[in-house]
Amino acid sequence: MWARPTCDVNGMWSGYQGEGAKTIIPAGAGAKVSMRLVPDQDPAEIARLFERHVLATAPAGVDVKVSYLHGAAPVMVPRASAMMSAGARAMARGFGREPVLIREGGSIPIVGTFQSCLKAPVLLLGYGLPNDNIHSPNEKFHLENYFNGIATTAALLREAADA
Repeated sequence: MWARPTCDVNGMWSGYQGEGAKTIIPAGAGAKVSMRLVPDQDPAEIARLFERHVLATAPAGVDVKVSYLHGAAPVMVPRASAMMSAGARAMARGFGREPVLIREGGSIPIVGTFQSCLKAPVLLLGYGLPNDNIHSPNEKFHLENYFNGIATTAALLREAADA
């Protein structure tokens, strides 16, 4: 599901935005874009390529400005590791069933920093469900998953100590 990179338009603005009709042609427009990268993609290079593409496709007479706000290297957590095995055992103890390993996209820049600078194993465990709508206006989290997550975290500390 998340094995491919994405380019998402998170917001756009232009001209009159209030209620009612207007016949004004706006003098400017903007868009907020974010991307999810996959392994072997360099954030700075992708930003440069994106800007080059936007500038090359802008119509004559249109001034374009692209601002690079931040970037983070993508992270791939190895499936065959002591920490992954410890995490799987902890999930089984906390939730009462074996976990299903999925490849998931997310933006947690510090994870890549831990992995590259600290040379420390990283492990990401998800306690929510796909329909929890994380970061959306109607976000939710089931209490059962909250309490199972607490049990899983406690089990992970025990499992990691033995790993």
